[in-house]
Amino acid sequence: MSTGCGGGTAARMDPDAATELVRKGATLLLLDVPQRTLLGLDTQVFSIGPKFMGIKMVPPGPHFVYYCSPNRHANEFAPTVGFFLTTQPSEVIVRKWHAQEERLIKLSEEEEIRYTEAVRRFEFDSQLGPYNLDSFGDWKQLSTYLSQSVIERLEPIGGEITIAWESSWMDKAPQTDMERRLMDQLKDEKFTKNAAVQSERRGCYYTTIPASIKLSNTSGNELTALNLDKPLHTRTIMFVKFIRAIYYQLKHGFQRTHDSSSGEDMGNSLFLDEAWFSRDIFLYRLSKDFFAVILEAPVVDGDLLSWTRKLKSLLETTFGWDLDDNTVNLIDEDDEFAPVVVELDGS
Repeated sequence: MSTGCGGGTAARMDPDAATELVRKGATLLLLDVPQRTLLGLDTQVFSIGPKFMGIKMVPPGPHFVYYCSPNRHANEFAPTVGFFLTTQPSEVIVRKWHAQEERLIKLSEEEEIRYTEAVRRFEFDSQLGPYNLDSFGDWKQLSTYLSQSVIERLEPIGGEITIAWESSWMDKAPQTDMERRLMDQLKDEKFTKNAAVQSERRGCYYTTIPASIKLSNTSGNELTALNLDKPLHTRTIMFVKFIRAIYYQLKHGFQRTHDSSSGEDMGNSLFLDEAWFSRDIFLYRLSKDFFAVILEAPVVDGDLLSWTRKLKSLLETTFGWDLDDNTVNLIDEDDEFAPVVVELDGS
């Protein structure tokens, strides 16, 4: 029923303790989801089988549900759709598969009450997979700063998140082979039909990142000072939290893949395209510049320095980068995607 997710702690628990966890944990009941659909909850992924009807023992707090439906031959999948939930103890959340729109929808209040009562009578218990509590620690690290207010501020109208509706960046950034394949897939009629139906919706309300300043006849140190985040010297706690969050996001996203049944090391993460190992991508350039600012500063908060070194080591170990290589010119005058030149008064 699941891939990479087993019962974990619940499988080793005595029946009375497991029953208590079911009562106290939230339940996600999913009706009529097609077989072979890939369904994720936080860091866990399920491949839907004939008896699957959802997940029980879900701890209270913020969670992310995501899924992608297969075609008839299960050799292609639609773009992933996801949404956030903030669960309460003993809460039952019900969603039903809409075959025409190929997405999960809410039920009427009357239907939801009926299914909720059935869940609490344990009528679906044998068809619900347990939340793997062994992996909950990973999710807590990833979602430390994910509050209900943050979710409400960022999530799209309607709550559904999918790259198919994140069109604003498609023509603005350099594309790797993986990104180009994704763009081709998103332009395919069978993947855009549902986006057209939901035409009133848009992507997430992300925070706008200020444009960089680039001036000719300016030294690298001066450019760094001009573009340096102004709160760095006064809000070190904020930057420690930011680096910590980025560290765990990358550590989890790029961890090596293991076979779920044998535990065998399958090599680099499935998320790692070859472009990630290049020094031409934005992450390398930004990271190198950022680490230079922090590690060469005369006075740096101890926690900020510690987490900066941990992040630097993670990137160097994962990608084989040399972030101490001073021969690399981070600001290439001929780079099409270099920061925009801004003429300041008096320049």
